[in-house]
Amino acid sequence: MAISDVVCAEAERLMREEGYAYLDVRSVPEFEAGHPAGAYNIPVMEPGPAGMQPNPSFLASVQGAFEKDAKIVLGCQAGGRSLRACNILHEAGFTNVKNVAGGFGGGQDSQGNPADGWHASGLPVANKPEEGRHYNALKK
Repeated sequence: MAISDVVCAEAERLMREEGYAYLDVRSVPEFEAGHPAGAYNIPVMEPGPAGMQPNPSFLASVQGAFEKDAKIVLGCQAGGRSLRACNILHEAGFTNVKNVAGGFGGGQDSQGNPADGWHASGLPVANKPEEGRHYNALKK
């Protein structure tokens, strides 16, 4: 099964109308600088001595926060890291994951078409996470 892309407006509708959670897979500093309102933060990549590297706690942290049949839209800055995260979760048995094309800052969909980001789309943005949704609370 291929991972499907959704544009930001569709991701927001899925959250509002169908109970999807938004999982922001950007780094903690990126998340703290602004994120979709109500988002959870579990970075798929973390800064290390040689630059960005896979977060060894990513899968365990997601498994601790969500059931495998949870409805989740995943976003990053432009769509690349979130697609990687979708694939990791899909391979681990998660059945309802969608990639947010364009992420928070804008990028491209899987066909290379431009996709506006969450912020540019005028969708709700927050600078402080809701209780229990920051990586510090979710890390396993």
